[in-house]
Amino acid sequence: MPEYIKPPITTAIVRDYLKTIEGQEISLDQLRNVFNLERGTKSYAKIDPIISQLVEERQVRRLSRGWLKVVKQVQPVQVYGIEREDRPPFELIFPRDFDTMMEMDFAKDIIIREGDLISIGGIKSIGKSTLCMNYAGENVDKHPILMGNEYTIFTEEKYDIAPRFKGRFDTMSIKNGGWIDWVDKDGNDKFTLLPVWADYAEHIVGNRINIIDWVNLPGEYYMISPVMEGIKKSLGRGVGIIALQKNENSVSGRGGAMTRDFADLEILIDKFGHNEVLLTLGKVKEATKSVAGKTYVYSISEGVKIHNFREVKKCPDCRGTGYKASKPCEMCYTLKFVDA
Repeated sequence: MPEYIKPPITTAIVRDYLKTIEGQEISLDQLRNVFNLERGTKSYAKIDPIISQLVEERQVRRLSRGWLKVVKQVQPVQVYGIEREDRPPFELIFPRDFDTMMEMDFAKDIIIREGDLISIGGIKSIGKSTLCMNYAGENVDKHPILMGNEYTIFTEEKYDIAPRFKGRFDTMSIKNGGWIDWVDKDGNDKFTLLPVWADYAEHIVGNRINIIDWVNLPGEYYMISPVMEGIKKSLGRGVGIIALQKNENSVSGRGGAMTRDFADLEILIDKFGHNEVLLTLGKVKEATKSVAGKTYVYSISEGVKIHNFREVKKCPDCRGTGYKASKPCEMCYTLKFVDA
């Protein structure tokens, strides 16, 4: 019986294998092991010129110390010459003032598109969850996804909703005098609650509203940009709303300017006076008129109800400093803002 002779390695064979690991990294040694190339054989030596050819073809990219990055191949997107549905803006309902049931008045001016990401940056215990739960409630008929560090606890070998947030859901429920109907006609949740505390992008449900309250990156705030990028890429035709921690008086969430990289709408919330919230519109990617930088004030009751929502402006008397001639401003009482 004749001895089996292994065919020599070829560019086509290597190229076909690399197609199966596009986007990954691999070393030359690992590649030789894949094909069982023995040192001293022609095929062992031939792998180097094959890789050089594939580098020229932009199939792979050389990294350091014998490592390669297999380039993920992409196809061009044709813009004209094909039938394509003209997609309207995403119909996202913004939180309402509980007393008037009117949406936050800037909502009519902001355009949200499929795939957009909204960031809510706020200092600790200032109302990030209030906004997130209101977004979920107002859009409950679109079956939103809720996840993050706030809503679930692990008990008795399973996950359950955190008692504090069960209470807030109940407060908003139409059955308890609230305004949101959380369940369908069969008594099942209209929303999906996921016990996700990390790796958020892996759990995003495409084409839905995904609300993450909140994104935790302790000591690694520089990672917020790739985290937001991963979330945004996974949204499909849905919309993402994420809450971020913010330092007091900071003009961005933790992570600095990088929190704006992939945000299409940036909402910042701070303490105002003793018991109110100051909301500032940061980055606004698309709007019918200029709204970036506008400021609003409101109060919160029972953790979820928004009251007396109104626009404010910098105090014209002290020019937003809170003091005039080294004395507390008599117009704004050091709050720096007055009703617009």
